[in-house]
Amino acid sequence: MDFKTCLIVDDSRIIRKVARRIVEGLGYEVDEAADGAEALAYCSGVMPDVLLIDWNMPVMDGLTFLRRLRASPGGEVPKVLFCTIETRPERIAEALAAGADDYVMKPFDGEILQSKLMEVGAIAA
Repeated sequence: MDFKTCLIVDDSRIIRKVARRIVEGLGYEVDEAADGAEALAYCSGVMPDVLLIDWNMPVMDGLTFLRRLRASPGGEVPKVLFCTIETRPERIAEALAAGADDYVMKPFDGEILQSKLMEVGAIAA
């Protein structure tokens, strides 16, 4: 399966910009959303292949977004990586239980992101 599109969901413009550069370098077409509500609206129109989601955002946080995404039509399909500064195991377990495929600790670099995307099968090894 050929993954092509990625939605980066983060309230930090700088983090979106850094993530965009990395993900585009891996051959994705990238769109951005500043919060979960914006991301949900986007996904109801076009479901991306991969989502990178921040945890703490205004309007709708990453966890709420993820639960709503997974409950929506076609919402089980995308690979979802949580990008977070959250290190507590119980919080990470909560994200995985909500439907995240994996998580990436911030700050991340291209190598880390690429290996995580390979692990979830979003890019070929």
